[in-house]
Amino acid sequence: MIVVDTPVLVYALGGEHALRAPSARLVEAVAAGKAEATTTVEVIQEFTHIHARRRARADVASHARDFAELFSPLLLVDRDQLERGLALFERHPELGAFDAVLAAAALAANARAFVSADKDFVVVARLPFVELGSPAFDELLSG
Repeated sequence: MIVVDTPVLVYALGGEHALRAPSARLVEAVAAGKAEATTTVEVIQEFTHIHARRRARADVASHARDFAELFSPLLLVDRDQLERGLALFERHPELGAFDAVLAAAALAANARAFVSADKDFVVVARLPFVELGSPAFDELLSG
């Protein structure tokens, strides 16, 4: 299973950007049943917060609900994953608290891939980080 980070959702529905097409490809692959992916409630919440800066709340909420449906079942972050995420946060100054907890959730879920545009995730040992739009990303979607 692929775990997706917030930028995938933001770019998939955002304006013109180099990462829009790869993000849309991933979303379309999941919708078509060609890829299995999930995320967390917190990622969808962050997408909603970011996307609402330039769009109507009703539209953003509708997109957030669509993403929740598409990526269900969603990963649930429990206390154990929070603790592991906080340990990652302490060890890796590159990671914010949100990203550290998300990485811990992906590790706990034994994700096949963790897709993000944020290269800071590369510091997390055993996290199968795949950079959005990279050759490894293309290979992930082709396989």
